[in-house]
Amino acid sequence: MKDFRRLLKYLRPHIFTFVLATVAMIFAALFETATGALIVPIFDQAFNSGAAQKSETLFNLQNFIPQNNWLSAWGTISVLLLVFTIGGGIAEYFSSFLMAKIGQSAVLQLRQELYEHLLAQSANFFQKHRTNFLVARLVTSAAAIELAVSSNLRDVFRESVMLICFLGAAFYFNWRLMLGALIVAPLIGILTSKFSKSLRKLAEESFAGNKLLNDTAQETLANYPIVQAYRAEEREKSRFANVAKIIAGANLRSGKIAALSPPIISLIGIIAVVTLLFFGLREINTGRMEAAQFFAFLIFLFRSYDPMRKISRQHNQITQAFAAARDVWDVLDAGDALPEKPNAVELKPLQDKIELKNVSFNYLNEDKIIIKNLNLTIPKGAMVALVGESGGGKSSLIKLIQRLYDPTTGAILWDETDLRDAKILS
Repeated sequence: MKDFRRLLKYLRPHIFTFVLATVAMIFAALFETATGALIVPIFDQAFNSGAAQKSETLFNLQNFIPQNNWLSAWGTISVLLLVFTIGGGIAEYFSSFLMAKIGQSAVLQLRQELYEHLLAQSANFFQKHRTNFLVARLVTSAAAIELAVSSNLRDVFRESVMLICFLGAAFYFNWRLMLGALIVAPLIGILTSKFSKSLRKLAEESFAGNKLLNDTAQETLANYPIVQAYRAEEREKSRFANVAKIIAGANLRSGKIAALSPPIISLIGIIAVVTLLFFGLREINTGRMEAAQFFAFLIFLFRSYDPMRKISRQHNQITQAFAAARDVWDVLDAGDALPEKPNAVELKPLQDKIELKNVSFNYLNEDKIIIKNLNLTIPKGAMVALVGESGGGKSSLIKLIQRLYDPTTGAILWDETDLRDAKILS
């Protein structure tokens, strides 16, 4: 829920578009429900040909069907089927397009925010986080969020509206039978919750494994000459294979749970429907409902389990997408930008000199001191050559003067202004 609330930040600017998409989903569901409701006049025409049978159905559609003229009746039913199908298709198109637009806009904003956040970080941040890890969060994880919004979330909303309409239609035809069918709803909810928790843990394990796999591959390939020099190919193969097996195991267990969830829920639903057949026949025999209405009731009840199954499947995929979103939140929350004082001053063009006073420096989480108690004065316009062996701190000194890092001790002065007292952008 915490991840979803955070995602809402990116969806909130598109609330009007979302409302339009929801309205389109409602119309699509209503057209689909009206199509199903035509089963009652179709049943009447098929089994009561020539009779003035007029069983009640949704939206009073029976009043549109001519009686005692089978040709006109079938013609009217055909036209209604065509109108409902076209109307439902148009509504479905707009709902899908609008939700895709929301998803693309949200992930664009997220990627821009993440990229701006990365550009604002200090060099220490990039020491702690590998480049391939950050790129994966920027591209792959953000794409998973876009899919969750534009496809998975859309399907959950659409199928939820469809489920409400189908259950409402079944309730309309016989509320007693519908109340009996709803007994299985809590059981389905409990099973869905358990499946989701298991999938969330496995998704997090899989994403962590993918990060480790990327790091392992990059480390090996970037240092392949060293691997060859020490004949460590077999060791690296084994290390890579062990990580890949962890990912495969997590994905396999996740696939097993995802495959198990829909059939179990469907089985529970079918058992409930079979039980209802007995009580439905009794309702017909007592005259409380027509055979055509009972048939429509069963049609809507059967169709309601399809949205349930799809919601369960989409919920599983959204759970996995939120595991990817958590990686993005972790990067956004991991700030290591150089501090800027509230009263920082704007650096002016150099007038006199750059001076280093007792500057010492070592990289984060490293004990080795790269620069120790350095005192250096560089007059304006002077050309200074830095000479020394590799690893002696030449590049580090340039980074300190550029203020990519702050010195561990000492100070760097720009015309008597400590760089730590200046605005970073200056």
